Amino acid sequence: MTFSPGGLATGIGSLPFTDPGQALPLIKENMPEIPHWPQLPRRGKVEGFVYQFLQPLVHFNLLVMEEERAVFDDENPSWPERLADFYTAYLAVEEGDLAALEYFALPRQAAAGFYAFLEEMATDTGEALYLKGHLAGPLTIAFQLKNRRGRLAYYEEQLRDLVVKTLAAHACWQARALAALNRTPIIFVDEPAVSVYGQSSYITVTREMIKSDLNTIFQFIHRAGGLAGVHSCDAIDWSILCECDLDIINLDAYNFGSSLKIYARELRGFLENGGVIAWGIVPTSEKAFEEDDASLLELWQTLVRELAGRGIPLELLHRQSLITPACGTGLLEPELAGHIYRLTRRVSERVRRGVF
Repeated sequence: MTFSPGGLATGIGSLPFTDPGQALPLIKENMPEIPHWPQLPRRGKVEGFVYQFLQPLVHFNLLVMEEERAVFDDENPSWPERLADFYTAYLAVEEGDLAALEYFALPRQAAAGFYAFLEEMATDTGEALYLKGHLAGPLTIAFQLKNRRGRLAYYEEQLRDLVVKTLAAHACWQARALAALNRTPIIFVDEPAVSVYGQSSYITVTREMIKSDLNTIFQFIHRAGGLAGVHSCDAIDWSILCECDLDIINLDAYNFGSSLKIYARELRGFLENGGVIAWGIVPTSEKAFEEDDASLLELWQTLVRELAGRGIPLELLHRQSLITPACGTGLLEPELAGHIYRLTRRVSERVRRGVF
C-alpha cells in the first residue's frame, strides 16, 4: 500500500475530556484527513489498558483483578484448561473466524471514545482519507503485569506470548472496525518501553524479542488492510523499528528529533521502501504556549535538513512525513490540549506547502 502523506496531520490518542462529544469536534476540525478516536483517561481506570485491550485474558480467567491490580493466575490448577480455551479462540482468529475475533473487541464501557467515533464517522466521514486507531504496546504492558510469584510478565515467555497474541488479535479487530467505514485504517502501537533496549538493567531484552513481538501485531494489522505505526516518546534505537514490518515511525521530535541523525542510513532505507516519519513536533506541555507555527516549522526544517545532510533527499523526507503532537494530551488541561491541536493543524498546513 502506497502511503505518502506529505505533511498531513493526525493525533496520538488521548484527550482530557470525559465526554466524547467534547473531543470529536476538536479532532475533526484540526485533523480532518486523518482523524483518530479519542481515548479519555479522565473517565477513570476503565480507560486503562487492562480494561481496553486485555479483556480476553480476563474473560478466559488468565488475568484476574485483585485489589485494584491485575495478576496472571498462572498457579491456579485450572491454568492449563484456561490456556487451551484462549489459544483455541486465538487460532480461530488466525484462521479468519470473525465470531472468535469478537472476543478481542474493545468493550463498550471501556472505550466510549471509540464507539462515538465510529458512530460519528458512519454519519459523516467529512474529509477523512484515513482513520486512525491505537493500542498499548506489548513491552509497555508486559513490564507492568506480574504473575503470582511477582515476576514481570515480559520475562515469562508464556505470559509475554499471551500479551502479544491478545494485542495482535485486538489490533486486527480494531483495524477491521475502522475499515468498515470505507477508509484505510492506521493503527499505532504506543510503545515507549522500546527505550529499555540497551540499558544495563534490561540486558535480557533482546533486539530479536522486540522485533518479533511487534511484527506479530503489525502482521495482523496488515492482514486487516491497515497501516501499522509505532509511537515512542523517547530517544530510542530507531534502527530496530526500521527493521520491522512497519509503515510509520512516530517520535517526540520536539524533544528528541536529533536522536534520528545517527540512524540516517537506516531511515533512508525505511523511507525509500515506503515508510513514513510522523514528526511529533508540537510539544505536549506548557511549552506549547511559547511556540507558534512559524517556530515549530523552523524546528522541523532544521531536523529535516540535518537528515538531508546525511544523505536522505529532502523531497523524500517531505513526501514521507506526517505531523503530530509529541504525545497524547489526556493528562493536560483542555485549553492546552486545544491549543496543541490547533498548532498541529497550522504546522501541517505549512509543511504541506513544501517550503524548505
